[in-house]
Amino acid sequence: MLEVSGISGGYNSLQVLWDVSLVVRRGELVALVGANGAGKSTLLKTIAGLLRPSGGRIILEGVRIDGMPPHAIVARGLALVPEGRKVFPYMTVAENLELGAFLETRRARMVETLEWVYTLFPILKERQTQLAGTLSGGEQQMLVIGRALMSRPRLLMMDEPSLGLAPAVVSTVFGCIGRLLEEGITILLVEQNVRKALELAHRGYVLENGRIVLSGTSAALLADPNVKKAYLGV
Repeated sequence: MLEVSGISGGYNSLQVLWDVSLVVRRGELVALVGANGAGKSTLLKTIAGLLRPSGGRIILEGVRIDGMPPHAIVARGLALVPEGRKVFPYMTVAENLELGAFLETRRARMVETLEWVYTLFPILKERQTQLAGTLSGGEQQMLVIGRALMSRPRLLMMDEPSLGLAPAVVSTVFGCIGRLLEEGITILLVEQNVRKALELAHRGYVLENGRIVLSGTSAALLADPNVKKAYLGV
């Protein structure tokens, strides 16, 4: 479904990614793990069209998307849940969600999609008239995920969805990720909780200093001594 081949890039003259390649197959959850500053967020932003790569190719469902503007990539069925719970604080929960359906083709199904999101996150329905900036951190994270889902993506990229959340909220978020997988949404997940991410994922990649240094099934990565030492505290 997604093929990233030899991607290099970063921010203007600062190169962060070096010849990065990965594949995400339809229906999979693929985890991308690594230390802070490894380039994980930069890679997701590059795939989403927010950054232009300096080399390589990105193919989504057979179509080359590197060089496309972000809204065109969203229209092709890819959405990004950014790190840091970036809500529009002075807009209501419902207004934030409606922004996720900005494409005309998605607005036609907005009511149906909104009810689907409210089914996934009932607390958002209770808070739909509340300003997003007054929500708790966990509720804001649910809102950002819900906003991305409003575009009806076939491939959802999630950047650190559990960062800074209480354990009970983390369980809710990961439960939602599991439900999305069951509903057929393909997921590329960047997550600080490496064990949790790999336990949920089918396969994974380890990114270090902007390069893929290891890849394999989740079981293989969880058993790898280097992964255990660097990321699992074993």
